[in-house]
Amino acid sequence: MEVMNFRSLIIFSAFLRVLLIVYGEWQDTHMEVRYTDVDYLVFSDAAALVVDGKSPYKRSTYRYSPLIAFILTPNSFIHRSWGKFLFSASDLLVGYFIRAILKLRGVPENLTIYSVLVWLFNPFTFTIGTRGNCEPIICAIILWIIICIMRGNLFQGAVWYGLVVHMRIYPIIYALPIVLTLDPNHFQHGKKPAIVDWNSRQHKSNETSNRLWVFFQSIFTRSRILFGLISATVFFFCTGIFFYLYEWEFLHEALLYHLTRTDPRHNFSIYFYHIYLNYEREFAVLEKLISFLPQLIVQIVLVFRFAQDFPFCFFVQTVAFVAFNKVITAQYFVWFFCLLPLILPWSKMKLKWEGILCVLVWIGAQTHWLFWGYMLEFKGKQVFLLLWAASLLFFAANIYVMITIIRRHTYSPVFKRLVTSRTKKIT
Repeated sequence: MEVMNFRSLIIFSAFLRVLLIVYGEWQDTHMEVRYTDVDYLVFSDAAALVVDGKSPYKRSTYRYSPLIAFILTPNSFIHRSWGKFLFSASDLLVGYFIRAILKLRGVPENLTIYSVLVWLFNPFTFTIGTRGNCEPIICAIILWIIICIMRGNLFQGAVWYGLVVHMRIYPIIYALPIVLTLDPNHFQHGKKPAIVDWNSRQHKSNETSNRLWVFFQSIFTRSRILFGLISATVFFFCTGIFFYLYEWEFLHEALLYHLTRTDPRHNFSIYFYHIYLNYEREFAVLEKLISFLPQLIVQIVLVFRFAQDFPFCFFVQTVAFVAFNKVITAQYFVWFFCLLPLILPWSKMKLKWEGILCVLVWIGAQTHWLFWGYMLEFKGKQVFLLLWAASLLFFAANIYVMITIIRRHTYSPVFKRLVTSRTKKIT
């Protein structure tokens, strides 16, 4: 009966997404405001160029891996909505992977279903794929990497990790927690890692103090070297192939652009107003890179505090990365929404009242920003200063929610310490 409940949930979710794709086609035809994401039009144009044997980068603003354009080539000869169905299928796959991860950790079925619901029926998530955004594919790959690591399948996990970093550069932030997770006390040749069961979870905070020392003492282990070499090989192999095909245009648009990106258009970032005021002068590369410093500091602190509970570490890393980023658009929120269900079973936060308060604070701050964004873009009002103030408020809301989640989280390392002959001698 429980399996049927989950199956029915997936079927209903699929029906909802198909309905939205069909509705989107109607809205695009009959209404002034399009349902389809502008990025999908960019993907489709780039895919059409690939079909014609041309570079996808001939389409202005296409700043993704050519793989996205390649997998959307059926848009040109099957149907223009092919990509939307593909992205929505990936969206459903994320729901399936969330359940798989929670079951591996021994979470009860009813709690697992509630967690999956948070993804499948989140308006941010079920509209992102049906509108034609590629993020669900990235989310699905990241969750599959987590499954591979939990099952001890490091080769496959490394292959997918190299691929996902090639496709979307931001998952590089997960490299350090993955390295820390591949602890020799958890991963040994010929043995599968032992996973801590949800029922035996307990708060542990005394491991962090010596984590750095333990890490540097045994940094070069077989698991870490294998994962690093394989993922790097896949990344450079894919990058090398497309550099051969599209040369420096690919390297700049798909990779280098995102490292030094500055966007004068209004967005959720606290940096947008400064960039807007100074956009006419060329930012030095050093100046662009300095803005990464707050991100880097926060990332390091979070990683060395929560790495062994790596799904939770991924989540708080992603929230912080997005909050401190130079450019923030609504699609970035999906990056941490796919990880949120993985941490809910370990949260002591009650939906009433603290949970509702966090939701209201986050949505309220975002709605406040959207109001001023509407006044600027559609009404032509000069409200840049008020919009920047709204960005600061939204930043504060993100930090408040993240800190609240951290405080209410039950820290639970994913893997048990394996007993070795050396350990037996010591004991």
